[in-house]
Amino acid sequence: MPEAARRVAPWHALRVRPPAAARELVIAELFACGSQGVLEEGDALVTHFPPEHDVAQVRDALQRAVPGVEVEIGRTDGTDWAEAWKSRVRAHALGALAIAPPWLAGEHDPSRTIVIDPGMAFGTGEHATTRGVVRLMQDVLRPGDVVADLGAGSAVLAIAAAKLGASRVVAIELDGEAIADAETNVRRNGVADAVTVIEGDAATLLPLVAPVRVVLANIISSVIIELLPAVAAALEPDGRAVLAGILREEEPRMRAVLAGGGWRVIAEDVEDLWWSATIARS
Repeated sequence: MPEAARRVAPWHALRVRPPAAARELVIAELFACGSQGVLEEGDALVTHFPPEHDVAQVRDALQRAVPGVEVEIGRTDGTDWAEAWKSRVRAHALGALAIAPPWLAGEHDPSRTIVIDPGMAFGTGEHATTRGVVRLMQDVLRPGDVVADLGAGSAVLAIAAAKLGASRVVAIELDGEAIADAETNVRRNGVADAVTVIEGDAATLLPLVAPVRVVLANIISSVIIELLPAVAAALEPDGRAVLAGILREEEPRMRAVLAGGGWRVIAEDVEDLWWSATIARS
């Protein structure tokens, strides 16, 4: 379709409400279906597709992938959402670091800015869990540390660790489709000498990269619980793990699991629906 036509024809608007534990899966599925950007509005995810896109297929794909997801389909005005959505993406100042899309990166110190294209993958700073880990890790990470980033996604947290002075960061990601974007982000941010992206299962690969002083895990709570024994075995004696992807309503259960497994919570971060924590061995 000619660009001029795309600018005047109404676009499809999708408002998606996923089960909280499946939020990242829904975002990944939207990108896989051709979304060029996903925005958060409360508990909803909002995205747009051009007029010629079959959004009924998108809805069906989401409902197959994530039982219980709610999808509302509407229409917009003639705005070209391929460009207009960018105006709603902002940079995030998070302590000593910032996360910014490429078109806003020039407003920040490049040595302390993580540049992530929001149209590439989940993990752009637009989600509270990403921001929680970046805030917490600044009080944990020391220059020269070895770091493992589990469920690395876009590698935003691995890049943050490198910018904070980690000597070596291993970004482990199970989704093969995310690897190319993660590697692109690592190169774009000038940290390829410190960050290695590896495709595979964190429980299998973490013992192979141990010992590490810091583990970052922005995943869902059930997966975090499964990984805790491997994290404990991989950490140096004074090591720390920063956990995110945990709903505030899950905090009491997570605290009980951590205490029962010989962990203590030494710092926490709460934003929106999400609880993030730094933990250490008791």
